[in-house]
Amino acid sequence: QVQLVESGGDLVQAGGSLRLSCAASGDTMCIAAMGWYRQVPGKERELVASISNTDGDSTESLDSVKGRFTISRDNAKNTVYLQMNNLKPEDTAVYYCNVRPTCGGYVCYRCSDYWGQGTQVTVSS
Repeated sequence: QVQLVESGGDLVQAGGSLRLSCAASGDTMCIAAMGWYRQVPGKERELVASISNTDGDSTESLDSVKGRFTISRDNAKNTVYLQMNNLKPEDTAVYYCNVRPTCGGYVCYRCSDYWGQGTQVTVSS
């Protein structure tokens, strides 16, 4: 099992910056990728950015955040960060840390994603 602890959500003015952190513990050798999703009421949860643990640190991100948000990882701390710059009111959402497991073998048998508890990001205009 993998446990996730998120931090960093806050209220910020448009144009400001925030950094979200997500620390993983437990079976961290079973992590294939880590990332961030966000969700607003009435809409589906969407992928904001992710970074692979198994594919040379490859990343992917939502088009609307490219050039403003950067995902990174500290392997020694098993922590993933989302640096958010030039925030806009439309970035307001609950942000969830996500872990995609490797799904295979005796130890890493789990195939469903892990989710953090969510952290609120509010951007005022």
